[in-house]
Parts: sequence; C-alpha cells; structure tokens
Amino acid sequence: MAVHRTKASQRNSPEVEKLVADAISLAASGSQVEDRFWEERLNVRLMRLLKSQNQNVIDAALDQTFRINTVAFEVLADIAETLAESLRIEHEGQEWDVLLLAMPIVAHTRYQIPSGPLPVGIIESTAQALHSAIASTDTRLAIVPWLYSIDQMPHSHCQTRILTESLASAAISGKDVKLELRDMSETIAVLADPRFIIAALSAPVGSPIFRWQAEPPARQERGVSLIGWQNAMQEPIASLLPGCEFELLLPEAYFTNCRLADKHVRPLSIRAAVNFLESTLGILPAGLSCVVGAFGEEQADEYRISFSAKGSSEVMYGVIWPLYDRESVASDALNDLSDDESPIKKICDALHDAGVEDVFRHAMLFDPELCDDCGAPLFPDRSGEAVHAEMPDDAPSQQPLFH
Repeated sequence: MAVHRTKASQRNSPEVEKLVADAISLAASGSQVEDRFWEERLNVRLMRLLKSQNQNVIDAALDQTFRINTVAFEVLADIAETLAESLRIEHEGQEWDVLLLAMPIVAHTRYQIPSGPLPVGIIESTAQALHSAIASTDTRLAIVPWLYSIDQMPHSHCQTRILTESLASAAISGKDVKLELRDMSETIAVLADPRFIIAALSAPVGSPIFRWQAEPPARQERGVSLIGWQNAMQEPIASLLPGCEFELLLPEAYFTNCRLADKHVRPLSIRAAVNFLESTLGILPAGLSCVVGAFGEEQADEYRISFSAKGSSEVMYGVIWPLYDRESVASDALNDLSDDESPIKKICDALHDAGVEDVFRHAMLFDPELCDDCGAPLFPDRSGEAVHAEMPDDAPSQQPLFH
C-alpha cells in the first residue's frame, strides 16, 4: 500500500532541517563576520537545490521558518530570491553581474487588459527608456518580447533561476532572446490586474547597475528615475493597453516588484468592482453595502469583501484581498482599524475612497471555503455565514473578475 507523503514529512527531511537551522543561526548572528559564514552555507545549499530543481525543499523550509521564526524566514527568503533573480557570469574575460528586472504596469479597465507578444516598437521604446532613466552607464540588457500577465510569470525560485540564466547570456552578448513563448498559459480575464515586461540588466562587476547607485554627477535619485521612466513609457504603454487606466512602477528586482504590483492592484480591484456594479446594475457607490472578513486555516491568508445592495442581505459580488508572505495579522486584530498599515484599515480606506460608506467588519477568522459545485470562493454575509455571490437575474450573464 502506497504511503502518502504529507507536508510534515517533507518539512522534516534532512535538507529542510539544514536550511531551517542555518536560517535561524543567521537570524541570531551578532556580527557581519558570522553573517558571512551562515550566508555562504545557505548559498551553497540553496544553489544546489536550484540546480536540481528541488523547489519542494525550498518551499518546505520557508513554510517552517515562517511558522516558527519570522526573522529566519526573512533572511532565508531574501537569499533564495537573490539566487533566483541574479547571478555572476564571465564573458570574454570580463565578469558581469546580472539582475532580473520586472517592470510592472498596474492596470484596470471596463473591458480587457491585453497580454501577449510585444511589438518591436515597444521593445525598442522600453530599451531606450531603461537606458535613459533607469540603467547606469556601461550596462547591457535583454528584454523578453512578451507582455506577461501574473498567470504567465515564473512563480517558483527554480523557474525564475532558469529565466535569469536564459536572459543573462543574451544581455551580455547582445544576442536575441531565445525563449519558448508559444505555450504560455491563457490569461484569466480580470478587470484590475498587473502586467509585466521582464528584462535582464547587466553591469561589469563592481560597477553600478542603476542610476541611483552611481557617483555624482551621473547619480540620479529613484524619484527622478521614476518620473523619467513614466514620461518615456506613458505613450508606448497607452498604445499597448487601449481602454485601460494604468500606473507605471519603478523597474526593480523581480521578486520585489512582483510583490509591489500585487499590493498596488488590490485597491484597484475594489474600485473596478464598484465601477462595474454601478455601470451594470445602476447602483451608486453610496447604495452599496460591504462585509469584510478574514479567511485562512490557522491565520489570515486573505480578506474577502462582499458587495450587496444597501438594505439587502443578498451578496451580489465579491473581491479577494490577498495577504502576501511578508504580511501577517494577529488573530485578535483581524478587524482592528487602529493600525494605519493593517490590511483591514487599507481595505476600509479603499472602499471609502471608492464611495462605499456602509462597511461591516467581522472579527472572526473564516474557513477558506470554496463552492463545492463550481470552485468559486465563498464570501461573508453580515450574519457570519460564508455564501456564494450571486448577481441578480437581470445582470449580464458573463461577469468579469476583479482578483
């Protein structure tokens, strides 16, 4: 009889335990000398796992450190991400540092946000904008000729490392990017969603990669670089995303910008939902009532927001506000508005900014239930039940998603 291997058995494997132990030791280190010792140990272990595509061990170690020592989780996650999104490579006797960049475009629309192949003109405009506003002198780059949706992005450290290696040689040698892009997963139609242009940016070892790293007079602060990037890319991206409103974020390291874009899109999801309900059902924002509840198994993993017509108990629609791996909420603070940085405060602020004033907050943690029939997430009603969101019978049959 086959024995099912649970997550617990994976977490307790020797490889996992060694990663966890080294991460805890690094978190407890009291000097840079000791830091370097533990960092090198973790670098060797993680690189071995990346090369063997053993993502399960990395995930299990991250999961265990997140539960028992958040500082150790931070240092382990930072090193794993660094190894996945950067590398050092030699080309014609010169060593180069290479960093995988994500260039987020946080968009929302009443129609559809495009994704897919990038026209040559957009690639050229992106390269020119990077060199003029973001990249330091003596840098080289390679741009993937694809506008990514979040569904199409590499999601694991191992997948990201493969992409970084593929782009590194193209960036330094100036050759064409050779990636298989024909079998990209289909993009889910969402009315508020990030899009990404991905590139590898390289510089000779010891030289700055970004303009804000350079010495004066070449130095340019991040804020100035962002304005230059936005000005240069506004027109090309507008032509790429017709009918969309969008915000261009500063090009930065891959994992940092994936998290940042995800966080930026959350309030836009609420605004898009409110706009859709107004245009589809004729209900003004002031005529909406919302219920907010935290969902998760042992701790809050996400908040779910229900939309109803004011005076009605029927949930018409719902939006999910996910919490990411470096966000956490104490079980006794799930509906606490006293902390301006808390997720529930940001959700309520986003609802108020969208014109919704009637907001009810649950203090309990809901089970992350899905509909048994269709797999859709269930949303909280005012009485504390998790229910299926159902649009009125006279609403359009094809409903967009906002999360």
